[in-house]
Amino acid sequence: MKQRRGALWAVGIGIRAPSQATLEASERIKRSDMVFSLVADPLAEYWIRSLNPTTESLAHFYARGKARRQTYREMVERIMDAVRRDLRVCVVAYGHPGIVAYPLHEALRRAHAEGFPAEMLPGVSAENCLFAELGIDPAVAGWHCYEATEFLVHRRTMDPSSNLVLWQVGGIAVSDSRTETQAWNRDGIVALTERLLEAYRPQHEVVVYEAASLPVCRSTVERVALQRLPDAPIRVMATLYVPPMTRASLDETMMRRLGITQKPRAPAALAG
Repeated sequence: MKQRRGALWAVGIGIRAPSQATLEASERIKRSDMVFSLVADPLAEYWIRSLNPTTESLAHFYARGKARRQTYREMVERIMDAVRRDLRVCVVAYGHPGIVAYPLHEALRRAHAEGFPAEMLPGVSAENCLFAELGIDPAVAGWHCYEATEFLVHRRTMDPSSNLVLWQVGGIAVSDSRTETQAWNRDGIVALTERLLEAYRPQHEVVVYEAASLPVCRSTVERVALQRLPDAPIRVMATLYVPPMTRASLDETMMRRLGITQKPRAPAALAG
């Protein structure tokens, strides 16, 4: 039986490519027989092509009004077609290739199932940028993160003593592709606000965040009272950060068992 040469690599190049791309990701792009790109800005696309001229953008699968599920299926089939032709294939995504990236996960799953070597390499995500720019240590108070629509339809439990990160708040309950840069569903933001108000005070300050895609640009950091969230400028790529509102209760019995005599420090937002 002929040994299969095909392989699949999924790599992330960060939000501000190429400055946030790793050497490991760059090498995989260079060494590939075929590269597919799924990035948001022309500079990143140009840089990927400069490393490997075989680069083909997957963006052409998107179309206004076309269901994203269909778009993703077509992307996966295009990727796997190249792998099955015994090519070493690299799929390049902005941010982290495993966060809100169904086509990459599905392509890797199929490649493994068909006996091809397949690997995902990490990248700098929007959440990483958010932690850095807002000065958040997620190990203090912990954090919960959800895709915004998933958070709503599964009625996820909220913990006001912890950090909460919600992705894709600008595209709640939207299943097709659109070209607008502003939020696609304002009614979805209203529903999200009402849900959050079940656990948080109306005046609790939240942050609408969007990491800058270019080193010369500034990230969007819009601080707003939760009750005013539907009126905030929210773009499709925005992430919502909800800081802790209360202190977590202490289990005195567990503290004694573990020999802890000093109370853990409070989150920075609650310190003082």
